[in-house]
Amino acid sequence: MEQATLQTPLGMATILGDRNGIRAIRVTDHSEGEDSIPPALAEACGQLREYFNGERTVFDLPLAPEGTDFQQTVWQALLGIPYGKTISYMDLAKQLGDPAAIRAVAAANGKNPLWIVIPCHRVIGSDGSLTGYAGGIHRKKWLLNHESANPQQSLF
Repeated sequence: MEQATLQTPLGMATILGDRNGIRAIRVTDHSEGEDSIPPALAEACGQLREYFNGERTVFDLPLAPEGTDFQQTVWQALLGIPYGKTISYMDLAKQLGDPAAIRAVAAANGKNPLWIVIPCHRVIGSDGSLTGYAGGIHRKKWLLNHESANPQQSLF
């Protein structure tokens, strides 16, 4: 497994993977310097930079997240949420064929190891609230605003 770090507007991203695919992307508030980028992770780092620069709306990377069959099913469904759009946890559970599985869908969403690339930040509460996000609600809000056609401007 190879590793690269990349400074983003939301903190330091650590990308883990190899020639078979990207396994995990994590973000922390730490701001250590960027490492040299292994060739197997160069494309992922480049695409993440393009995303943050507003030049990319879809990722085209080999993905290899580790999870249960159910988690894999949920993560695959997340890939179908278009850039700039959101879906509720309930709608996602219904899309997967079992509205009663809303809590399991939410739990699988929270276990997504591929921050941004598998867009779990695009899932919101049925009332439009920004419920739960492993990377922190401030990051979820930033990502949704970044992807919005009409980003909110801060007055302060």
